[in-house]
Amino acid sequence: MPNLHLQNHLDLPERHENKSGKGGLFGQVSIRKNMHKTIHLKSGKDKTLRRKHPWVFAGAIHHVEGKPASGETVAVVSDKGEWLGLGAWSPNSQIRVRMWTFSPTETVDEAFFDQRLAQALTLRLSLEATFPDAFRWIASENDGLPGLIVDRYGDWAVVQFLSAGAEYWRSEIVKGIQKLMPLKGIYERSDVDVRQKEDLLLQTGLLWGEKPPTQVMVQEGALRIGVDIITGHKTGYYLDQRENRALVGQMAANKTWLNTFSYTGGFSLAALAGGAAHVLNVDSSAAALALSEENHRKNGFHPNHYAHLEADVFSCLRQFRSENRLFDGIILDPPKFVASKFHLDKAARAYKDINRLAFHLLKPGGVLFTFSCSGLLDASLFQKIVADAALDAQKTVQFTHSLGQASDHPVLSTFPEGFYLKGLICRTCA
Repeated sequence: MPNLHLQNHLDLPERHENKSGKGGLFGQVSIRKNMHKTIHLKSGKDKTLRRKHPWVFAGAIHHVEGKPASGETVAVVSDKGEWLGLGAWSPNSQIRVRMWTFSPTETVDEAFFDQRLAQALTLRLSLEATFPDAFRWIASENDGLPGLIVDRYGDWAVVQFLSAGAEYWRSEIVKGIQKLMPLKGIYERSDVDVRQKEDLLLQTGLLWGEKPPTQVMVQEGALRIGVDIITGHKTGYYLDQRENRALVGQMAANKTWLNTFSYTGGFSLAALAGGAAHVLNVDSSAAALALSEENHRKNGFHPNHYAHLEADVFSCLRQFRSENRLFDGIILDPPKFVASKFHLDKAARAYKDINRLAFHLLKPGGVLFTFSCSGLLDASLFQKIVADAALDAQKTVQFTHSLGQASDHPVLSTFPEGFYLKGLICRTCA
């Protein structure tokens, strides 16, 4: 395991301030405006930026002064010419500007990215006891670096450049990662559909150092888990569910569990470590189930206590209902159902359907862990959907816990969209 403590006392780069010699904020802002191509907003469209929300939508823009390239840093000003901040220009996205800074004394350059990377790492180091060698280092807007994801798995960092601005500064970002963390390699997983909205090609591959092995072994509590950085989901593993997996472990003893959308078995491993009697893992990916089987074997769990089933989860739940199969606990951790606001109604129906089926399969007093990772579906709507599903299943249900993403996935107070993972623990009444 790499020695994370090598960077425990980070020397944060100093913020770059205006050295023009002109006194006061007005002078600083005037010079900064002249340094960048400028986005002029329509009247009344500056309110969200004044509240430090980091997005400017296409419909808020009155006109563009100059011809900024994709990803180039631009100044944003109100309809009255008041300077509001610096952001990255994205000419092909509905989110035309993603803000880097609202401070008139900051410059967006290599030192800026070093500063933000270091600040984020300091936060994660303060939580190190929870995740010694696998964590989210940069959570995009929530860490002041819109469109950038950095995850650390053992000796490797995995990076996603998801916006035009992050793509524009990729070289400086990679260098910053190298400066701050002792690693064997940095691997790119920018194979995410959102890049197409930015008119960016999907990309994967080694950015620096050694290519990662087929499996990178990481620690989660007492468990050792193999992560497929190169072809696995997202950056290889669902780090955001770490604390929720621990909760499953705390409630698992002597229970039979159904783990749906099981991927490489994280929830199952936690349940078995907590003393579960049996876990059935269901996923449609044979490759994910094969790695899950390896993870179970490597952690010493006996095959009598777990099984893997390759199947479509919706069809499987319907079949189990027809067979009157019942479980003490069920985990529903589906992929994102909401790609855009236009799909919200369809996604709501899918969430209701899958939760209704799960309630039919729970024993009296059984426990359902149910999740949505769809950012456009807010927590109150998700709870209403689950409540309606319980009514349709003719079950009386209590909500005992509201769940969210792990602590290394912070939510910026001015960016509520950063709270994307919603979960509930539901208990059926006898």
